[in-house]
Amino acid sequence: MSDATLTDLYEVTMALSYLHEGMTEPATFSCFVRTLPPDRGFLIAAGAETVLDFLSGFAVGREDVEVFAQALQRPARELAPLLGMRFTGEVRAVPEGRVVLAGEPLLEITAPLPQAQFVESYVLNHLTHQTTLASKCVRCVLAARGSSVVDFSLRRTHGTAAACQVARLGAMTGFAGTSNVAAAHAEDLAAVGTMAHSYIEAFGDEEAAFTAFALCHPGPVTFLVDTYATESGVAAAARVLNALGRGDGAAIRLDSGDLAELAFRARTILDNAGLPQVRIVASGGLDEFAVHDLAQAGAPIDVYAVGTSVGVSADAPTLDSAYKLVAYDGRPLMKLSPAKTTAPGRKQVFRRPGCHDVIGLADEPVPPGSTPLLETLMRGGERCAPRGRPEDARRRVVADLAELPASARRIRSPQAVRAKVSRRLAVLTEHVRRRIEREALAPFGSHA
Repeated sequence: MSDATLTDLYEVTMALSYLHEGMTEPATFSCFVRTLPPDRGFLIAAGAETVLDFLSGFAVGREDVEVFAQALQRPARELAPLLGMRFTGEVRAVPEGRVVLAGEPLLEITAPLPQAQFVESYVLNHLTHQTTLASKCVRCVLAARGSSVVDFSLRRTHGTAAACQVARLGAMTGFAGTSNVAAAHAEDLAAVGTMAHSYIEAFGDEEAAFTAFALCHPGPVTFLVDTYATESGVAAAARVLNALGRGDGAAIRLDSGDLAELAFRARTILDNAGLPQVRIVASGGLDEFAVHDLAQAGAPIDVYAVGTSVGVSADAPTLDSAYKLVAYDGRPLMKLSPAKTTAPGRKQVFRRPGCHDVIGLADEPVPPGSTPLLETLMRGGERCAPRGRPEDARRRVVADLAELPASARRIRSPQAVRAKVSRRLAVLTEHVRRRIEREALAPFGSHA
C-alpha cells in the first residue's frame, strides 16, 4: 500500500468515473486561502516541497487498488482503470518562504483530470498544515524583536510527523534551533535542550543536580532554575557555574511564574555574581502574544522556547483553504456558491514593492515593476527546478517581511494586506458567470 491511499474516498470515486467517461483532458486546480484567521496580516507559503516529493513518486499500485475496492465494497477488477495511474502534470507554486495573501493561489496543478482530482486531499493537507505553522512561527520571530526563538513543541504536536514539520518550518522562518533530535539531524538544524524538573527532583538538592549535570556535559550547559524557588535556583546555578568556571556559553531557564519579573531578578543575581555572559531562556506556554508582551516589557530574555501553542497553532489551527477546479479542456470554470465563489482560469500573482499584489491570469503580460510569484516547479510529473534549500526559503522570508507594511506585521490586531484583481481576470470572471447563468441556471429560472 502506498501514499496514494492517503486520499478521501470521493477522490477515488470521482477519478474512476472520469476514467469511465473518458474525461482525461487537462484540468487546472488552484489551491488558495479564502480568508485569513484573526490576528493574521499575512501568511508564509509552505508545503510545496512535500507536495512535489509526493507527486514525483505518486503511483497507484495493485495493493492500492485492493484497498480502494475494499473501501467501496466492490471487486478489485472494477477499479482496474486506476491501476498504474501516475502523476504526469505540471505544478506551478509560490516558493516556500514567500509572503502570500488571502485569495492568492499557493499552488496550481494542471494535469489530466483524474490525476489532478485524485491528489487533492494530500496536496491540500500539506499546504494548509505547513502554511499554518510557518505563519505562526514567523510571528514568534517578529514578536521576539531580535532575541532567539527555539522549538520545544515535540511532546504536544498532533503527531511526531507534525513535530518534524514544525522544526523545519521554524528554521525556515528564523528559529535558532529545535529540541527535536530527529528533525535537527534530518534538516541540519541546531539541537537545543536543557533538563526537566524531574532531574532536579531526583537529586533533591538543586546545587548537587547542577553540579552533576555540568560534570557530565563538558559543553555549555543550561540549568532549569524554577523547580522550587526561582531566585534561590538562580543563585545555586551561579555558584555552580563560578565554582566550575563554566559561565561562558551557559544559560538558566525560567519555566513558570511572572517571567518578566523573574527575568529581571535573575539578571541582577547573575550580574552580581560576575556572570553577565550567562543567558536567560524563557519557556512555559509561550506563543507570539506572550513573547510580544515580554519583549515589550523589556524583559532581559535572550532566548524564547516556544512549544505547544506554536506547534499546534492553537489560536488558528487551520486555514480556510480550498482546492478548486478553475479550468478543464481549455474551458475556464468557476463556482458560484454563496461566500465560496471562485475565480476562473489559470492564474498568476504579480507583486510590486510593498507587497502590492495583483491576482491575474497566467498568460497575462507581467506588469511593469512587478514580479510573478508562482514558478513552474514540475513538468511532465518531474521536477524541473532544483529542490528548495532552507537557506533560500529563509532569505525569501526576510526579504518579503521587509516589504510588508508595519501594520500587517503587528502581533495584535494586524491589518491584513489585500490583493487586487487584474482587469483581465475581472472580465473573464464576469463572462464565465454569465455563461453559467445562461447555460446551467437558465432552465431552472424559466421553470420557476
